[in-house]
Amino acid sequence: MGLDLVEISPNAVPPVCRITDYQKFLYQQKKREKEMKLKASKVVLKEIRFGPQTDDHDYNFKLKHAQEFLKEGCKVKAYVFFKGRSILFKEQGEVLLLRFANDLEDLAKVDSLPTLEGKRMIIMFSPKKTAK
Repeated sequence: MGLDLVEISPNAVPPVCRITDYQKFLYQQKKREKEMKLKASKVVLKEIRFGPQTDDHDYNFKLKHAQEFLKEGCKVKAYVFFKGRSILFKEQGEVLLLRFANDLEDLAKVDSLPTLEGKRMIIMFSPKKTAK
């Protein structure tokens, strides 16, 4: 009849087998995996850049953007970029990021505290799950 013996569940006791067309079985399996991949949620990461001496107006503008991103369900990566001699102001950068974290605490949880990586001080946020 042109059919194959296909092992469906090898870990079951006793193992489960089915007599079917092996090529059709593979096709259906790939199709199922593709559907599962489409249904999986994709994580979007948005970045917000600060300077070590960012003024209040710029700070509030970027804070508003971060709040919108978090409401959409995106992760937010905020960082202070130090260029040239501004690396001397890393305390100011850390204070700025901690203030940012404090202002976003009702919408987001902090994934990682401010860490200095090269010329950047980075902090990560992910949106809090809201009960609907």
